[in-house]
Amino acid sequence: MFLRSDHGLDEGGGSATLSFGRTLAPLNSQTSLEALRARLADIDWAPDLGAQIGTATWWRGAATCTALIAATCWLSPGFNRPLIGATPAPLEGAAWEEARAQAIAPLGWGANSGRRIASNDLVAPLAETPERPMIELAATLGSGDNFSRVLTRAGVARDEAESVTQMVARAVALSAIKPGTQLALTLGRRPSRDVPRPLDNLKFRARFDLNVAVARTGGKLVMTPQPIAIDNTPLRIRGLVGQSLYRSARAAGAPAKAVEAYIRALASRISIGRDVQADNIFDIVVRQARAATGEVQLGELLYAGLDRGAKKVQLLRWGGEAAGGKGGQWFEASGVGERRGVMSMPVSGHLTSSYGMRFHPIMRMMRMHKGMDFGAAYGTPIHAAMDGIVALAGRSNGYGNFVKLTHSGGLATGYGHMSRIAVRAGTRVAQGQIIGYVGSTGMSTGPHLHYEVWRNGISINPRTITFTQVAQLSGDALRAFKAKLASLLSVKPGAH
Repeated sequence: MFLRSDHGLDEGGGSATLSFGRTLAPLNSQTSLEALRARLADIDWAPDLGAQIGTATWWRGAATCTALIAATCWLSPGFNRPLIGATPAPLEGAAWEEARAQAIAPLGWGANSGRRIASNDLVAPLAETPERPMIELAATLGSGDNFSRVLTRAGVARDEAESVTQMVARAVALSAIKPGTQLALTLGRRPSRDVPRPLDNLKFRARFDLNVAVARTGGKLVMTPQPIAIDNTPLRIRGLVGQSLYRSARAAGAPAKAVEAYIRALASRISIGRDVQADNIFDIVVRQARAATGEVQLGELLYAGLDRGAKKVQLLRWGGEAAGGKGGQWFEASGVGERRGVMSMPVSGHLTSSYGMRFHPIMRMMRMHKGMDFGAAYGTPIHAAMDGIVALAGRSNGYGNFVKLTHSGGLATGYGHMSRIAVRAGTRVAQGQIIGYVGSTGMSTGPHLHYEVWRNGISINPRTITFTQVAQLSGDALRAFKAKLASLLSVKPGAH
């Protein structure tokens, strides 16, 4: 293909002018019939009747649809005249038997189709169905259930079940076997159907550190305790606080209950919202028992630490059933115990508004703020500041979802703007118990907790509540306490 400029067609005359020796013939004009056909071909006779309703195109489509329906009704043989079709002749004789042998008859008809082979002389009828030589069963010890009754329900003879129960009781207290324990039983062959099957084997996990096996040896049942080695090295978890102490500790692998106990312990010494910074390092030690079979049990919080640089918080649970055991109270590294009578921080958050006069962000005027506001993420747990009784739990005007607790000494505390309430009026709550979750109900500009304190019905500044009692260790108790603290701090983080 050539461009006009390649041959000088833009230049006038001369030898540069080219001629192709053939001229273009004019197109023949269409006849009126051809023009009509072309025009009809361009018309959409079946447009979408759901669009352009009321236009000429829509009416044309409606007319086409009406014409097609009318033509169908005119050409139909009638609605009550069936169309006669060819039907095959019914099967008879050998053809019917062959077809029936390959069919599947419904159960309602007896399901007697298919090919059947008659028995011959080699078939001997059985007097009775033979039993399995042994049966393997699994039974579960229910809540309030009796160990002997569980064996009886599984098919063990009553006297044999009582004998096995007495043998198991010599290895472990029956009350120590937790509900839900799975029992694996093997019942052997019995001489006749009139007697229960004999117990051949029984295995179950009696305690976290003990398996019990009962087996029939020489015609007698013998019980064999199988102790399980347990590693009681505590679990220590350390990490940066980051944007949320709770979320960071949970992401590091700490159990939810241990994190809640950790935050409550810290709240008795410092302000979680004001004193805890993102670059601080949390240190959590939880009781742990690891069986040789691979199972792990996590217990209560043993140590709560927070590295704040120059200032460190080190709290060890001490007292109760045993030194460092379940129960007890929190002591600082110096031996100073838990401060009794204090109102702990109700939520893990930061202070956004103090007690006193302020410019109300919604009413746009100066107004007395009778509490403290703590900013926190939506859904953050809210804890009771002290032991008390729920006086009110429900909707309360501008407070939104509101909980009011009454305490000893004429004190009362209020918690407003909750997203969800977790207690009911009239119930008793303990210090640190979850009573609701942070929200933005009522007159609120964002998720936060409005915390208010009353003494004898008069609103007071929550900061005026102070500690009333302090415990102090000394002598041998202090030395044992420091030795326990040193042993927990020697555990490597993440040790299992």
